[in-house]
This record gives sequence, structure tokens and C-alpha cells, in this order.
Amino acid sequence: MRANRRTDTKPELALRSALHRQGFRFRKDLRLDLDGGARVRPDIAFTGRRVAVFVDGCFWHVCPQHGRDPAVNESYWSPKLRRNVERDRAADAALAAAGWQVVRVWEHQSLDEAVAMVVEVLKP
Repeated sequence: MRANRRTDTKPELALRSALHRQGFRFRKDLRLDLDGGARVRPDIAFTGRRVAVFVDGCFWHVCPQHGRDPAVNESYWSPKLRRNVERDRAADAALAAAGWQVVRVWEHQSLDEAVAMVVEVLKP
């Protein structure tokens, strides 16, 4: 699993590049230490507007459209994937409690759709 990237995935790079071309400036992979001891590391963080963007992989975050139950070694993968989803929900709740808006983009979404989702939240 060492080859699985935590940051700078192809969908994330494409989204960051498209947002940068449109003039948006942001921090990447910024660790946010929130109240209550929660630590969250969004893929893209707009600190001035308090918007956190996550680019979620369909397998790792159990996409409702493309996520599927593992066929091999289910006793290992099912709890691991369930913990990923629980951690996502906890991060969303911690960010919302701290006054941040959260945007979650799936890797299968088109680049135009992903950019539109982020820009919609960033509008003043």
C-alpha cells in the first residue's frame, strides 16, 4: 500500500490546476488543528474563506456509485473502509463546528463539475 498516494493524486492535481488557472489561491494539504483536539488535513484549503475541499477516491471512501465491497480479504478491507468513512464524517463535523464549509468531490466527477462545486461555495 506504499504506492497509494495520500496527496497529489491525478484528480487532485487536475482540480488544483483548474482552480489556480481561474485565479483562486489556496493551501494544499494544510493540517488544521481544530477545537477539541481534532486534526483535519483537507486536500485544498481556502483559509481566508474557511473552505475545505476533499477529493475522495471511489474505493477508499466507498463511493455510493462506484464503491463496492471487497471480494478478497473482506475481514481486513471492510473495517478499514468503514473507518475511512467514519473519519470523513468526523472531519466534516469538526470543520463545520469550527465554522468551515466542506466540499467533497469524488474522483469520478468531471473536472468541470468539480470546479463548479468549489466555485459555488467560494462565491461571496
